[in-house]
Parts: sequence; C-alpha cells; structure tokens
Amino acid sequence: MNFDRLNAYAPQALAVLRIMTALLFIAHGTQKLFGFPETQMSPPLFSLFGIAGLIEVITGVLIVVGFQTRIAAFLASGQMAVAYFMVHAPGSFFPANNQGDAAVLFCFIFLYLVFAGPGAWALDKSSAPRTVAA
Repeated sequence: MNFDRLNAYAPQALAVLRIMTALLFIAHGTQKLFGFPETQMSPPLFSLFGIAGLIEVITGVLIVVGFQTRIAAFLASGQMAVAYFMVHAPGSFFPANNQGDAAVLFCFIFLYLVFAGPGAWALDKSSAPRTVAA
C-alpha cells in the first residue's frame, strides 16, 4: 500500500495536532487560573502554579491561532520540562506512575512545533512575506 499521497495533507495534519494540543494546554491553564474545568486547585495568581497557569493560557492561545508559534511552543515546552521534573519526577521514575504522561507529551509535541512550525491555518503563515515568481 502506498501512503505517499498522504504527504500532501501533512501541513493540515500538523495544524490539527497544533490546535488540539494547544486547546488541551489552555484547559490546564484555565483550571489553575479560574477553576474551570472544575478542580480542587485554586492557587494564588503569583504562586508557581498561578504563573504556570498564565504561561499555559497565553502560550496556548498563541499556539492555537498560530501566532509566534515557534517562540510560544519553545516556552511551553520548557515549562512542561520544568513541571515534569519539579512536580512529577520526584514521585516516581516512570511517567505512568507519577501522572507525568501529559507533561512529557506536551513537552515533546511543543518541542516538535519549534522545529516543524505551525503547519496550515496559522496567522504566522499569513504574515509571511510573499514572493512573486517571475
């Protein structure tokens, strides 16, 4: 079976990955900041968790719309690496045991976006300089 013709849809698939990952990331931030979706957590805004929530919401929104995607993804990836090693890793070496699966996945998906760019349907694409072929 030849899957080469699926390569034509790679930019759209990357955009779907970018958008869905960022929407999930935003939900983690709104949970910390606003208690929505419902959670027991309500940290003060200027605590470590409050600042993490701000980073998650701000970078998440930038990544969803595809604006300054590489920079936002770099910051989000770094935040998830720090979160994993500060919060999850002390509990166990294994992400499945320390509830760090999401942090690891977010970290590496955002790191991939740093190198791959936003894909299709991004504001970054619309502001790129246009060249005219001769």
